[in-house]
Amino acid sequence: MIEAMIEAVGDDGVMMVAGLLVGLLFGAAAQHSRFCLRASIVETAHSQLGAKLAIWLLAFTSAVMFVQIAILADILDVSGARQLSAVGSMSGAIVGGLMFGVGMILARGCASRLLILSATGNLRALVTGLVLTLVAQASLRGALSPLRESIGGLWLIDGGETRNLLTVLGLDTIAVVGLAGVVMMGALWLAVVRKVRWSHALGAVLVGFAVSLGWGLTYQIAQVSFEPIAIQSVTFTGPSTDTLMAFVNQSAVVYDFGIGLVPGVFVGAAMMALLTGEFEIQRFGPEVKMERYLLGAVLMGFGAMLAGGCAVGAGMTGGSIFAITAWVAVFSMWMGGLAMVYWSERCVPLVITFRR
Repeated sequence: MIEAMIEAVGDDGVMMVAGLLVGLLFGAAAQHSRFCLRASIVETAHSQLGAKLAIWLLAFTSAVMFVQIAILADILDVSGARQLSAVGSMSGAIVGGLMFGVGMILARGCASRLLILSATGNLRALVTGLVLTLVAQASLRGALSPLRESIGGLWLIDGGETRNLLTVLGLDTIAVVGLAGVVMMGALWLAVVRKVRWSHALGAVLVGFAVSLGWGLTYQIAQVSFEPIAIQSVTFTGPSTDTLMAFVNQSAVVYDFGIGLVPGVFVGAAMMALLTGEFEIQRFGPEVKMERYLLGAVLMGFGAMLAGGCAVGAGMTGGSIFAITAWVAVFSMWMGGLAMVYWSERCVPLVITFRR
């Protein structure tokens, strides 16, 4: 089937279709489940192990389980993925992750959450997401790229086994699937205790499945293509910049996985919001400090490019294949977010509040 599609629309066209399908699933599932790392961090900072944390854990462990089961079944090989094979930056993962975590709290959502909220009519998220994307582009190829390269070059690690956390820890795939299963059962128990709706829990699992689907589809395309295809999965900062630049700075759009992913997520989230009656136009108002959102967008845009991806791209997608820099990045995002909530609510409570 994939071979026939490649003959009909070419390698790039098939990759775009794969991105679109994954994006539709991710967008609809993330919108319905309220999947959000920022909300989980705020909840944890308030010493609450609640519904939002349960949703995030279900999504994360599902991504790990589905990907590792596919590897165990010999239908997926991620050794050639950029997150494992290329040189990685530990300094970038740490500094970028901390910056992203702080920015995520200020902007009330990570890159994926802002995209999904934009699709539900949230104009604050739309403006914040555009600023994030522009800063990310400047960090990747523009005026901020020398600073990013300087910080990222402070501590580099080689690709291959050095960057594979499983190799470093001496764990095999079977053990990882077992551990992920235990954590997932714990997340399900927490979801039941906190009275999470079953459809929201299912949506969280589908968010994780979408990550594994991205890896699986791109791997299968790479196996039958005559051209070299980079296997990849869900991430937002890089694809968002590519999508924006494709439509504002290029006369012809070059199709790839990201060009399908970003519109797919937007459409999937919008359709789910319309079906559930949750679509609502939301604007900046006197009680909503725009400067807080813009500062958060700047920190996330630069931080994501430094860390090698956003909360989903570096965290879940890279984490599901156990890239050591991805786990360091997502841990740093948690630490940055927790520190920001603690500092703002205990030191300057009148300036910024974060409860929904």
